[in-house]
Amino acid sequence: MSSKVTNRIALSFIVLCALIMAGTLAALLGYLLVKGVTSLSWSFLTSESSSFMAGGGIKDQLWNSFYVLIITMLLTVPIGVCGGIYLAEYARPGKLTSYIRSCVEVLASLPSIVVGMFGMLIFVNYFGWKYSVLSGALVLTVFNLPVIVRVTEDGFRSLPLHQKEGGLALGLTHWHTIKTILLPAAFPSILTGIILSAGRVFGESAALLFTAGLSTPNLNFTNWNPASSDSPLNLFRSAETLSVHIWAVNTSGIIPDIQRVANGSAAVLVICVLLFNLIARTVGKMINKKLSGKQ
Repeated sequence: MSSKVTNRIALSFIVLCALIMAGTLAALLGYLLVKGVTSLSWSFLTSESSSFMAGGGIKDQLWNSFYVLIITMLLTVPIGVCGGIYLAEYARPGKLTSYIRSCVEVLASLPSIVVGMFGMLIFVNYFGWKYSVLSGALVLTVFNLPVIVRVTEDGFRSLPLHQKEGGLALGLTHWHTIKTILLPAAFPSILTGIILSAGRVFGESAALLFTAGLSTPNLNFTNWNPASSDSPLNLFRSAETLSVHIWAVNTSGIIPDIQRVANGSAAVLVICVLLFNLIARTVGKMINKKLSGKQ
């Protein structure tokens, strides 16, 4: 068999696999959106959920999802970026560095339900924070931290070596070179990774089942006192997120319009994750254009 024939067969096989993957994804997303978009309305997005009556919405669950995500990213991004900078710029080859990288790899490969069980034992039971926003955010920080570390390290390692050498040649310190030259250059890839990881965290449910809880109080959006039990900003209240709500409705829901609520919630979740991905691509392209224009 000639090399041209072999090349065509290999190319056809690769294209077929790509089409199967894209078709499967399009069919899945299309099914969820077609089933769920018809259930969406302003009332559905802004009304409270119901345990046994029809007509409930997802207002509190949607807020909880974004609130837990914001707290998670506030905890994850500084620690993860600093950890990635350390591994890329300061860590010397050796046993300690290899051990740190192994820990990051193992942590990234852990099933989310295992991380959730860990969070329940440590944050919920040991520290006594019970099912709460804080417990959920901390377990998602453990879940998401390896991703941010790897994204930051890869972003720094992908930079041309002459950028770092140029800063050092001008007499800048290592940290000043990182702060003023390397970090701005690596920022687009880091930001893209952060937004993509935010979408991944937004749709997480297994880890939150054991930490954030399966219920939420009726939130009073006129009361922003974090110490109040019904305040949207209270970190120590239970917080059923949108993904957990979908699971709970489908497994133990007794409301008459289970299908409507489940389909609508799934559609909102898919749309939000798609928006995270689109925003990541758009922001990355905009920043790259600005950096290319400056150069």
